[in-house]
Amino acid sequence: MRLGLFLISPQWPGRTHGEALAETVRLAALADRLGLDDVWLAEHHFVSYGVCPSATTLAGHLLGATARIGVGTAVSVLPVGHPVALAEQAAMLDQLAPGRFTLGVGRGGPWRELVVQGGGVARYEGGLAEELDALLGTWRRETVSASGPTLTFPEVGVVPRPATPGGPPVRVAATSGATVDLAADRDLLLLLGMHADDAERGAMVRRWDDRAGRAGAHVGVGIAHVADTRAQAQRAVREALPTWLGPGLAGHVRADGASRTLRDPVAYTDLLCDRHPVGTVDDLAEHLARTAAATGLRHLALMVQTTADPARTTETVEALASLREHLPAL
Repeated sequence: MRLGLFLISPQWPGRTHGEALAETVRLAALADRLGLDDVWLAEHHFVSYGVCPSATTLAGHLLGATARIGVGTAVSVLPVGHPVALAEQAAMLDQLAPGRFTLGVGRGGPWRELVVQGGGVARYEGGLAEELDALLGTWRRETVSASGPTLTFPEVGVVPRPATPGGPPVRVAATSGATVDLAADRDLLLLLGMHADDAERGAMVRRWDDRAGRAGAHVGVGIAHVADTRAQAQRAVREALPTWLGPGLAGHVRADGASRTLRDPVAYTDLLCDRHPVGTVDDLAEHLARTAAATGLRHLALMVQTTADPARTTETVEALASLREHLPAL
């Protein structure tokens, strides 16, 4: 079992943007010292849900601030920029820290950054295959070009070339069978989010494995919070998480201007607590073992900032780091 952290850089009420980012840097350094496998960085635009608008920029900072831990994006949003520009950034990080950077990519949501700074709604709706092919072609061929329905650009040779032959590892965030198939056809492993339950994630793992003809080492994302009792852990998360989720989720505005139904932050918190390990250290180990058995996932990245209390977050990170030593089931 490989264990890492999923770092959203949330802006809790009363916390500044700088404090939110500094806490992400602190947790990455802590995970590095404690021997966790990796950290995964989220990217959001125009919302307090997460104040990191460029996961690759933050990844570069963390690669320089840590000694050995892997750093990945979860995810860099493809329709918000150009895939060749993203490939350039990833290749540079691969040169600066060979073997430590993983590029996680995805479609993101139908939000206003698509029309403010991105490729528009059309690329969001139908451009994923073209974007993946342009990204991979940048590293795997001497020159790359595109003439598709949503992505067109002339032939260019991109520098720097990545240090890793064929480019750094790429993972694709998937919430649908169609995206699973796109990833499998290109032999790209999956990032599976915290919203799906183990049955849904297990089905996507099996679908990818069947289509690719091999077992893939996919990554599952979840939440975790540890306390002395399960009741204490559940109460702490249920009291704190909605205070961040409420304003964070409400900040998303659709690119097409259409109205949207807001997710209830209390109900969403209850769902996350039910689907992910929130309890004692033993509860944490048992839950992760059940997830591994039900899904086939052997690599998990857990969001540990489930309250605004850095001390509680630190305790959860330390508990994750202790699992291999004290709990042979993992």
